[in-house]
Amino acid sequence: MTAMDPTEVFRQEASELFEVLEGALLDLGQCPDDRELVDSAFRALHTIKGSGAMFGFDKVASFTHEFETAFDRVRRGEIKPTQELISVALAAKDYIRALIEDPQSTDDIIGEAILDDLKRFVSSDQPSAPVAEIAEARPLAPGESRQAGWHLYLDFESHILRNGSNPLDLLEDLCKLGPCFVVPVTDGVPFLDEMDPEDCYLKWDVKLHATCDKDAIDDVFMFVQDEMKLTLSPLEQVEARAPAPLFQLLDEEPAPPVETVAQMMAPAAAVAPPLAAKPERKAEVASEPKSDIKSETAPARREEAKQERGIATVRVQAERLDELMARVGELVIAQARLTQLASAGSDLSIKMIAEEIERLASSLRDTTMGARMVPIGSLFGRFRRLVHDLSRDLSKPVEFVTSGEDTELDKTMIECLADPLVHLIRNAIDHGIEDTATRAAHGKTEQGRIELAAVHSGAQVLVTVKDNGGGLNTARIRAKAEEQGLIATGAALSDHEVHQFLFHPGFSTAQTISALSGRGVGMDVVKRTIENMRGSIDLSTKPTQGTTVTLRLPLTLAIIEGLLIRVGEGRYIIPLSAVEECIELTAEDERSCGRNFLNVRGNLVPFLRLREIMSASGTPDRHQKTIIISTGETHVGLVADQIIGSHQTVIKSLSKLHSDVTMFSGATILGDGTAALILDVAQLVALAQAQTEKQISEAA
Repeated sequence: MTAMDPTEVFRQEASELFEVLEGALLDLGQCPDDRELVDSAFRALHTIKGSGAMFGFDKVASFTHEFETAFDRVRRGEIKPTQELISVALAAKDYIRALIEDPQSTDDIIGEAILDDLKRFVSSDQPSAPVAEIAEARPLAPGESRQAGWHLYLDFESHILRNGSNPLDLLEDLCKLGPCFVVPVTDGVPFLDEMDPEDCYLKWDVKLHATCDKDAIDDVFMFVQDEMKLTLSPLEQVEARAPAPLFQLLDEEPAPPVETVAQMMAPAAAVAPPLAAKPERKAEVASEPKSDIKSETAPARREEAKQERGIATVRVQAERLDELMARVGELVIAQARLTQLASAGSDLSIKMIAEEIERLASSLRDTTMGARMVPIGSLFGRFRRLVHDLSRDLSKPVEFVTSGEDTELDKTMIECLADPLVHLIRNAIDHGIEDTATRAAHGKTEQGRIELAAVHSGAQVLVTVKDNGGGLNTARIRAKAEEQGLIATGAALSDHEVHQFLFHPGFSTAQTISALSGRGVGMDVVKRTIENMRGSIDLSTKPTQGTTVTLRLPLTLAIIEGLLIRVGEGRYIIPLSAVEECIELTAEDERSCGRNFLNVRGNLVPFLRLREIMSASGTPDRHQKTIIISTGETHVGLVADQIIGSHQTVIKSLSKLHSDVTMFSGATILGDGTAALILDVAQLVALAQAQTEKQISEAA
């Protein structure tokens, strides 16, 4: 497999930075005084700008630089981020993403308009001066002295250019703190024939005339602290005097501007190859800083980063993980074959080897599956922007709350889950949350609430979307179903059955068609997608209190633990996560409880005879077994001829020719090379419920 294109690496890491930036901007809308959020947004912008310039995305670097400049007054604490400003900043973020992902679709006019709006919101008739300038402008009382600033000596490691960092950008950021002059130290520059164009040989002596603290300087060099040696000391306390001109040399002659220094470094920077190994520095995996002087009151985020620096991560292409899982699946099938052959023989050494290979294969399976597991919080973060924009467009104040972000799910499940959650959240805001006047009439708070949660439940993950809106209008849903001819007028249906029409293709109770809803497309896609993931949907609602949609999902789509059973001559797999217990079906049970019910410790449980469903031939076994399965609070028994035992099941998808066979969710290959079908638990439970309701209706 060929190495990943360096620009593709940049796009992937930029995508992660966009999530950080968007999250920080959205949080700023709720906590405008949080300095940490402002710094987080600027760090993401600064990294995107630097990496973009290194990989040849000049428009990205230029636009992001203008974004930083316009937003700088927020960083300096001169203005607070308003909701209008946050909206424009989010639009700027979207434009930068478009410049990276699809530059041909972008329009320079749009970018200029966004920057104009951004500048308009951060500007005022009388802009306030930076803190450093205010401190310098204030006249001193007689005998009063002021700290002149800081003396810095910057000694970068030679490989800093290869990692995408540019010392000149850092010097420019340093100059924003206040007046300073910079002297390049060229003592370490070798002769031309000994020079490596990829190395940095310059050092810098800097005098910064600003009353900033050490934290401000630490923030400038935050991402390169492990690639430099910083010597920092206060300048002498001096009487009031005019600040030195910017970039002034020691002999009082005008110093060359930054561009002149840049020309000295240009050859090294220009030929540095766009290596993909470390396109940016990540604070969470950095080693211990080498700075001689460290801040005594470092921000909490820096302390958290230090705690995580010992945890190294490696970026792996998703296709490689898929290929690895496929190989592990083939290994599991081969191991099952070996185990079957060993059990049929009498050689103890072969049996011992088979058991050891089974243990190793099981361990490798768990490790590989663990490598594919991703915290669902990576998905949840995407919906904050969706809620923000819908709340604004529909003029419905909405609070968005998430929990269980650390719950892990297979990466394939995460990808498949994105679209269903978009539909559910949009419906919750558009249909569920009432307008302000209606909420006030029902004694509710003006602000609605959407809760998105995930939690492990056995071998399943439950993902819940809950709103505190008006709840489902059962009467309107029923009327619409009758209007479309889905049910007969006056038919006896429970509320649960009526609500299931929401998942019918083309069904919608919206009275008008809008950009968000009304075409009846969405909920049917949600149900189909979740069922294709071998999951199920639970829907509950309370009038005027809200609606809760719960998605029950398996942890993975690749390999599961299954229970192997025999029905007639056929063998089938039941996902072990759905199995509650196994009991024997006796003739007395059938006589005392009726044909299709089983008494399980005083509870009547409906059961299905798999021989009838599978049209199995031959005589049933004398002692039939019942496997009690469950989905949610519903329990159903499945009657089989024999329970063979547990089985590591490698799931194989059925062909398109079998797409209409809903009783099975897939197939697997057994140790003897034959195939076994995997039963779809949700479909069997639904069949048992329909059968039970039919019997009750006939009895009535």
